[in-house]
Amino acid sequence: MLRRPKYWLSLIAVLALATRAFCAESTPVLLAQATPAPAPAAAAPAAEPTVEQRLTGLEAYVGNVDPAGSKVAGVAGPGHNAFIMVAAALVLFMTLPGLALFYGGLVRKKNVLSVLAQCLGITGLVVILWWAVGYSLVFGTSFGESAFGPFLGGTEFFFLKDVGAAPNTNYAYWISQSVFCMYQLMFAIITPALIIGAIAERMKFSAVLLFVAIWMFVVYFPMAHMVWGATGLMNGVWNAAAKIPAIDFAGGTVVHMTSGWSALILCLILGKRVGFGTESMPPHSMVLCMVGTGMLWVGWYGFNAGSALAADGVAANAFMTTTLATGVASFVWAALELFTKGKASVLGFCSGAVAGLVVITPACGFVSANGAVIIGIAAGAIPFLFCVKLKGIFGYDDALDTFGVHAVGGTIGALLTGFLASGSVNSNLLSEGYAAKNGLKEAVEGGTLWIAQLKAIGITLVISIVATIIIANVVKAIIGLRPTPEAEREGLDTTDHGEEGYVH
Repeated sequence: MLRRPKYWLSLIAVLALATRAFCAESTPVLLAQATPAPAPAAAAPAAEPTVEQRLTGLEAYVGNVDPAGSKVAGVAGPGHNAFIMVAAALVLFMTLPGLALFYGGLVRKKNVLSVLAQCLGITGLVVILWWAVGYSLVFGTSFGESAFGPFLGGTEFFFLKDVGAAPNTNYAYWISQSVFCMYQLMFAIITPALIIGAIAERMKFSAVLLFVAIWMFVVYFPMAHMVWGATGLMNGVWNAAAKIPAIDFAGGTVVHMTSGWSALILCLILGKRVGFGTESMPPHSMVLCMVGTGMLWVGWYGFNAGSALAADGVAANAFMTTTLATGVASFVWAALELFTKGKASVLGFCSGAVAGLVVITPACGFVSANGAVIIGIAAGAIPFLFCVKLKGIFGYDDALDTFGVHAVGGTIGALLTGFLASGSVNSNLLSEGYAAKNGLKEAVEGGTLWIAQLKAIGITLVISIVATIIIANVVKAIIGLRPTPEAEREGLDTTDHGEEGYVH
């Protein structure tokens, strides 16, 4: 009989040997299940850009040209981005508060808030339209070579889809598309706001907003695309397939002609203000008018210099020519008042300054300093004749001279651009790419650019006039255009907004 301790020791030894054998067989299987799959081979590190590639990117940034082939292609440049953001803020500053105070000071005190409300209402309305469809219809390209392509952009940017930090190289190599979009929004805001100067004190607030909503689709969006869109009919600088190689640096046709000619037609359809011709209707505050003028002048640097879409030499030229033309025009207008009336008025200085800003707008990035002085003289003299002499002869009630300054000034500026534009100022006019393919280079060198400018002027006139006649009559049929004579006499501040500008 085995003794009990030896029995247990033997049993433990047998179990240990069995366990060892089992683990020896099982271990390879267990290890195979527990060991992770081999890691993929590490990708080879990207090759560092060469010195030549780095220099190419730097030179492209400084020269505001295509950075293709460099490491910074498709990246917004911080300096140019900052410049256009500031420019965009300046253009909004032109409307709020610049234009609002300029127009507000020129109306009677019972209507000052109505002007401010119209500027604010138009701003909000246009922001919504621009976000939803406007930006895409102007600066999209999905309509391409279809029948719509020369007149409208496309649908790819509806609701600002994919409008982000990367540049849209159809328009600018160095600024984010989001910044470009917001910059162009400010132009879309101020353009219809200019119209209210001609119909001030006699159009219902609701009618103004309905008119502007339709007008943006029928007039502004197509015109802006035709002149500035990558597939636009009249974009001579940046569309090789443009049928009319016209040029418009910052909006002579798109902004001032469309708003000014539409304003004339709308004021004729509305008719004269109650009491016009029999009652005195002087500006209620020339102080506000002058303050608004100064804001417009300052903001206009964003409007004109910013249209270079980069802080480059073209922007510097636009800054200079804007200053020269505006100063000359302001002085000429006041001098003409002095010679014809014996006194130079603050209103004359202000009107001349705005006229100079308007007329230089389409030309500022294309003409020299001497060309700007010529434009300034024309801007001070010709709109003066329309506002001071011809308006009285024809008897139309353009309340704040929107037609005389913006329509006439924009038309003069567009035409003079055709005579004064120089390839030595802006080399894009002589480009072997776009300009050579659509005939702009040949027109500039041959002195025939003014013919293309006349064609652009004619198209702008037809669209602005015909569309305004139709839209105004549609709005009139739906909700009416004017308040009652009693409400008009009381003032639109109280009847439309329930407020007063001044409470004494």
